[in-house]
Amino acid sequence: MKNVYISVVTPVYKCAECLDELYTRLIASLRSITNNFEIIMVDDGSPDNAWHIITSLATRDKRVKGIKLSRNFGQHYAITAGLDFAKGRWVVVMDADLQDQPEEIVKLYNKAQEGYDIVVGKRVERKDTFIKKITSKLFFTIYSYLTDTNIDGSISNFGIYSHKVINSLKSFKEHTRSFGLFAIWVGFTRIEIAIEHSNRKKGKSSYSIKKLFVLALDSIVSHSDKPLKLFLTSGFMLSFLSFLYAIFLVIQFYIFSIPVTGWTSLMVSIYFLGGIIIACMGIIGLYLNKIYDEAKNRPLYIIAATTFKE
Repeated sequence: MKNVYISVVTPVYKCAECLDELYTRLIASLRSITNNFEIIMVDDGSPDNAWHIITSLATRDKRVKGIKLSRNFGQHYAITAGLDFAKGRWVVVMDADLQDQPEEIVKLYNKAQEGYDIVVGKRVERKDTFIKKITSKLFFTIYSYLTDTNIDGSISNFGIYSHKVINSLKSFKEHTRSFGLFAIWVGFTRIEIAIEHSNRKKGKSSYSIKKLFVLALDSIVSHSDKPLKLFLTSGFMLSFLSFLYAIFLVIQFYIFSIPVTGWTSLMVSIYFLGGIIIACMGIIGLYLNKIYDEAKNRPLYIIAATTFKE
């Protein structure tokens, strides 16, 4: 398909039951903008029958393009795969579980026509569990602080992006992917607008607290050196406080003749400093591991099958 006006890229994982409804609602929404569109569904190693449904949709409608990855690489890698094949002048990135509502695409597109390269949806009222809201807020607070960015937890990947933004994003070859952070880093004119967020109709989110923690750690180490600076600052502060305490002990002993005792405090200090040193070595090890991963230069993803030919 040539001269595609709008491409929709959606990673698919454990939400096969949503795909038929997603397709129907996308068609209705996109037709109100243009008939020249494509829907790219990326099966990210989904354990259900998602690929069967995607191929069925692609057989019925050539505007549906299916990409099957060889295994589960992760949401951001699946998005990368979809972007690499997207041909649209505008590209919409959204989840396939219907929490990102297809009807909101029109609102995003209309705002983009006011002169914006990036329009992302801000979920005014998230339809998530209380635990997920709390953990998500904590995640983004720490994440924003350690990456020196202002990332709002109510903003997901759901948005519309101009072709020049997507072309810039394609140049990112880091193996630790964060689509949202990349989209902020490239710049361009950007705005956030309020959108309706829906309940997840089928299945449950694959992002557990453990996965969120791992994602945060990987992203922070890959995109910021702030943890190293914090440990460096902490080291200087501890040394300075130790120096002041040493002066206090000398004054206490020689001027006030108070003997210096405290085997317990000595052992606590040793274990405390030992823990700090080990933590510093661990942080440095994480950075070295990221360098090692990048040096291997492996492909970001591997495609097992597609429903189309290039």
